[in-house]
Amino acid sequence: MSVNPVRPVLWEIDRVRLIDQNRLPQECTWVEINRSDEMANAITTMIVRGAPAIGVAAAYGMYLGAREVEADSPTEFIRGMEKIATKLKATRPTAVNLFWAIDKMMEVVKAQPGNLPGILAAAKQINADDIRTCEAIGDHGVAALPKTPGKLRLLTHCNAGALATAGYGTALGVVRSAWRDGRLERLYADETRPRLQGAKLTTWECVQEGIPVTLLSDNMAGHCMVKGMIDAVVVGADRITANGDAANKIGTYSLALVAQAHNVPFFVAAPLSTIDFSLANGSLIEIEERDTKEVSHVGATVICPKGVEFFNPAFDVTPARLIAGIITEFGTFAPADLIQLKDQA
Repeated sequence: MSVNPVRPVLWEIDRVRLIDQNRLPQECTWVEINRSDEMANAITTMIVRGAPAIGVAAAYGMYLGAREVEADSPTEFIRGMEKIATKLKATRPTAVNLFWAIDKMMEVVKAQPGNLPGILAAAKQINADDIRTCEAIGDHGVAALPKTPGKLRLLTHCNAGALATAGYGTALGVVRSAWRDGRLERLYADETRPRLQGAKLTTWECVQEGIPVTLLSDNMAGHCMVKGMIDAVVVGADRITANGDAANKIGTYSLALVAQAHNVPFFVAAPLSTIDFSLANGSLIEIEERDTKEVSHVGATVICPKGVEFFNPAFDVTPARLIAGIITEFGTFAPADLIQLKDQA
């Protein structure tokens, strides 16, 4: 399998290196992370972003924290690591992979308190597993996409690619696999206001690999569907509840409604670690609200008059009834059938 070489989270010798996604696409630069508080800041400021990538980064953050803990007993070590876990969990409230990865790391910490090589090995395993998971999601996704007379025209929102994972991507993993198999004609990418992850990140990834990509403003989807330009929509997710409701970047819900109105199938691609079986439905998902400057500014430029008030939720929830299928590493499931995966979680 051809695997995308973009790796946003790398372990090198004794530190973590992150692609600074705030600086793309103008420049691809790396940030070195040596301490757990540096990792917490990188997650909060979106140097690293995307639910699976956040989980991988947090796993390494737990190891960095383990190096910092001074303890005279296993109990003290575990107590110190619980503080590190709390700090990292406080960075982003919506993406469940963050909590999943930290909990996985705490299982290792409690089983092997003070065993730094074992804790590092667990973080590396989470990293490697995520790449394999995304490749599987890509292949299952290609099989789920509609059969068309010609090649597929797909639409995505935000960035659920290699930059949002350990590599290859979830929604863009489906796109990559379709391109590899000769089934993709073109990807249409929403710009994704207000942070423009589609414009900055999704298009950047496609250009790196020669995947044909057309950038759309967020309000063009309906027009393109009326014109018959879109065969299917594929997006990622930051948290999926037990009934199949899916939280993703703000604007996803609107896109799903437009897709339903035009009989365009709408798919969500995400790993099992994104499914939160503890929540019955999407109304229970905590929605992160971010700095309103993301709305009032484009870069350093103010785009509205003084006196305007702002609202900046980072995510919205797409109801299960609008989702044709949820693509996981175990296959594609109707939202109502996700419960079949609970024993795998």
